[in-house]
Amino acid sequence: MIIILAFVGILGVSASGPIMAATMAPALTIALWRNVFGALVLGTPTVIKNPGLFKSLTRAELKYTVIAATALAFHFACFITAVKLTSVAGATALVCLQAAWIALFQWIRGMKPPKPVLLGLGTALLGVAVITGFDIGVSPQALIGDVLAVAGGILAAIYTLAGSKARKTLSTGAYSSLCYGLCSLILLALCLVFRQPLLNIPPEAWWGIIGVTVAAQIFGHTIFNYLLATISPLVVSMMILVEIPGAALLAGFFLDEQLPPGTYAGLALILAGLAAVILRQGRSGLKKTTA
Repeated sequence: MIIILAFVGILGVSASGPIMAATMAPALTIALWRNVFGALVLGTPTVIKNPGLFKSLTRAELKYTVIAATALAFHFACFITAVKLTSVAGATALVCLQAAWIALFQWIRGMKPPKPVLLGLGTALLGVAVITGFDIGVSPQALIGDVLAVAGGILAAIYTLAGSKARKTLSTGAYSSLCYGLCSLILLALCLVFRQPLLNIPPEAWWGIIGVTVAAQIFGHTIFNYLLATISPLVVSMMILVEIPGAALLAGFFLDEQLPPGTYAGLALILAGLAAVILRQGRSGLKKTTA
């Protein structure tokens, strides 16, 4: 069952970048409405089933959900802007560095990683340097997109770590609807501050927003929120790695996106480096569990 859910979730998030890149609306507007619709779809049945659920939230549940929602809001702002400035494949790969950032955050907290993990992190970061190096030659906009994508990956790591804490006691529906709802409020504030349109967008853009809501928000993020209750954040990040080739294939097929040859080398380095990190971390976790 977990494998099936993971497969559906990966398909959902893989479609995210190509759909948003093709949607003719500002990044903040897309991010706002995908979270509003996601909160309504998941929150309505949750509230009907348990009207007093949100009143019974503990301080820890609220704290971690607020942290996750804030990180998610700024992650969307960075990532959606990135896919409009640089290649979908490059932006997706750089965002998927969240697995490396999770390992780094664990290191900062005192969990010193073994040498293979450090080697994997170095390989992944070399892949980042390769992609950004080629994007410098493409355009300044592409380089800005790369920087935003890296920031989006850091924020995605914070979102995943905080979400795993909240999901220890909150159901998938309660956590996801509350997180998406709070995220919507933050994004609404950002739209107002930066004077982004809320409703005045091309009619066809709404189809893109609905598509990314169904594919990435409901069948992507929400499935991974569900898996966080039983699977570690690092393993969830490992699953999300498959989004890199998935997004590249979809962008190439539907958007006819052509990448510089060097970008493929960067993608391969990131995948290899992150795979080394996750496999080594997984073996370490297994040893601790079976000891």
